[in-house]
Amino acid sequence: MHIAFIEDTPLRGGTQIWVTEAVEKFIAGGEEVSVIAPDGSFVAQTCAEYGARVNGYDFDDIAVNPEKYKSAWIAGLAPCDVAVTTVHPPRNGFHCVKFGAECIRDGNLQTIMIPKTGSIVPWYKREYYLPAPEVATEVICITDFTRKYLEEIYKIPADKITLIYQGTEVDRFTASKAGQTEALKRYPLKENSFPVLGSIGAMENRKGQIILLQAVKYLLDADRVPDIHVMFVGEGPDEAMLKAVTEVYGLREHVSFFPFTREPNYVFERIDILAFPSLYKEGLPNVLLEAMSMKIPVIAADLAGIPEVVVDGETGFLTAAGNVEEFAEAIEKTVKNPETCLEMGEKARNLMVSKMNKKHQFGAFLDFFHKLKAGNK
Repeated sequence: MHIAFIEDTPLRGGTQIWVTEAVEKFIAGGEEVSVIAPDGSFVAQTCAEYGARVNGYDFDDIAVNPEKYKSAWIAGLAPCDVAVTTVHPPRNGFHCVKFGAECIRDGNLQTIMIPKTGSIVPWYKREYYLPAPEVATEVICITDFTRKYLEEIYKIPADKITLIYQGTEVDRFTASKAGQTEALKRYPLKENSFPVLGSIGAMENRKGQIILLQAVKYLLDADRVPDIHVMFVGEGPDEAMLKAVTEVYGLREHVSFFPFTREPNYVFERIDILAFPSLYKEGLPNVLLEAMSMKIPVIAADLAGIPEVVVDGETGFLTAAGNVEEFAEAIEKTVKNPETCLEMGEKARNLMVSKMNKKHQFGAFLDFFHKLKAGNK
């Protein structure tokens, strides 16, 4: 089978890491894989290392001159049985799902288009999920919340939508003494810092890291958690702003910034709580699953597919998106109830082992692709 991935972004976040892992897994299993992604992007470079056939393009120019790239996309998609396309935001009227479908149509290809989505953005259009009636299309949702939304709001037929959870690498995300020792070396922090909160991933507005800083200031001003410390690990457009706010709030002794890492397991070995204060546009973030596999208590915004794994009071704590006081209180509650947190960590780990093991979930994706190819879906 020949699988294509279309990933129209230069960023490297959870979705892009999942794509690269899927490419590596499928190639190792004997499948052929092609990737269409921006020149020099994380996805393009990493997937080339894994042996994928990579078709690159100019990220900025294609949004202005899409016809210039159509023949290259058609050639890239021609041998592929399916094309898995992340539903990214439109750019100057250009949308990767729509354009990919046009290439399949204009090239008279038999490739099945598969928009894959976890996030819900109200201003997205129905055609980002069902781009052209003459092109065979199936939608994969990675949360049940998203599946229901597409059915109820966009009126996409239920038989066109399949729910497949992405899962996490349970074996990799398992705590160990050796991992903890290495984590202390990689991430030195102020002595006696507790709790250490981790914010891992893209630093951008929708992730709500500013809420975390405000919650920390709230707790410190009230002298309720005096030794609290936050580790920001990642990169993105809000990094400079978050560093500036840290200075303005007087939090220099309580906040550390570390670069993007492809070994987040060591971050989880270092932190006491995963903080996930997102504001909007979420699906079921990989970082939540990874932390839960490591038995790390999670405090997260009650958004989208997050409650499908973070069950309030059982596998973590949920707060209203954007509510600083609620987030701060959840931090304090986590610190002051260590036995409850241990129980939540065990329940979270059990959920990951039983229902979210990526070892099995990659197989679920591949089985689905094969059924589509055989016409047995």
